[in-house]
Amino acid sequence: MEKPLATVKKATIYDIARKVGTSAATVSRVLSKSGYPVKEELSRKIFETASKMNYSTNMVGRMLKKSESKDIGVIIPTISNPFYPQVVLGIELEARHMGFNILLCNSFRDASTEKKYIESLYQKQIRGLIISSIDENHLFLKEMQENGVRIVVLDQGEQELKCGKVGFNYIQSGLIAVEYLFRMGHRNIAFITSPLTKRSRRETLEGYKLAFLKKNLAIKEENILAAQTEEESYTGTYEFENGRRLTKKFLELRERPTAIFAVNDMTALGIIHELLNNGVRVPEDVSVIGFDNIEVSSMINPPLTTVNQPSFETGRLACKLLLDSMDGREAGDISITLEPTLVERKSVCRKG
Repeated sequence: MEKPLATVKKATIYDIARKVGTSAATVSRVLSKSGYPVKEELSRKIFETASKMNYSTNMVGRMLKKSESKDIGVIIPTISNPFYPQVVLGIELEARHMGFNILLCNSFRDASTEKKYIESLYQKQIRGLIISSIDENHLFLKEMQENGVRIVVLDQGEQELKCGKVGFNYIQSGLIAVEYLFRMGHRNIAFITSPLTKRSRRETLEGYKLAFLKKNLAIKEENILAAQTEEESYTGTYEFENGRRLTKKFLELRERPTAIFAVNDMTALGIIHELLNNGVRVPEDVSVIGFDNIEVSSMINPPLTTVNQPSFETGRLACKLLLDSMDGREAGDISITLEPTLVERKSVCRKG
């Protein structure tokens, strides 16, 4: 019986770039004969390496040059947090309305996986990219921009990237959450969060602290409970489990706070679960306020008081901004900042 022929992996511009020791963007410019200034020796080495590796440009690349490609990439850090699927739904509906397809990638909160997806999407010659990045090194994104790919970032508002941005007023979110707890009579308030590696989380914490400063109240650093690591799990939801873990530390505080502000709703759900498991009533013993206003936050008992971050609208605006930029109707570096609103339910009660 004859053995099936082995599948030969075609060389990509990334394979050539690694072999030569240069960037994928440089390889692409040389092989496409774009006229971009590259040293003659490097150009010759790239062509020789491409020839030895039997590299040939693909049909997708030719489609892009003819502006026939209808694919845009979307990279999110997780699909387990309901906030991001709603963002993607907004992106997809806007894209479909305009005749575009989305290629969705889940980075699993891992910077190396995110980079691999960026490489893969670039290789597929996408025309645009929407990304909620967890990596603060944006070299690959800059290379994509230099090669004509339009980019819109979510959540983080990276200043060094001149691209479209759809962000949120996280400082104001932290501020209105804590000020609401103040109005309800709470003064000893904890903040529970995922690692402070993302700008959105750091700014939410900044809003939390600002509320105390405006009231001339001391900030107790022991009440700020932040995880040190972040890793997506196949067996559970990271934010939910992180909320549970940090609540165990919360219960060990010498002077237990009467309220908790959670960095997002999934963390808040984990907090409530762990509090109830330990016989702590919500909101009678400890009040809890979340952030996001995901759909499930209104379905639990007690329904979660939270700060609304319009996920669907975030995705829709990001896609519209990207498509307008690709079509030349708008500049590529427009920023949109959405404002928070408080959603009052039953997980916070008046103290005293």
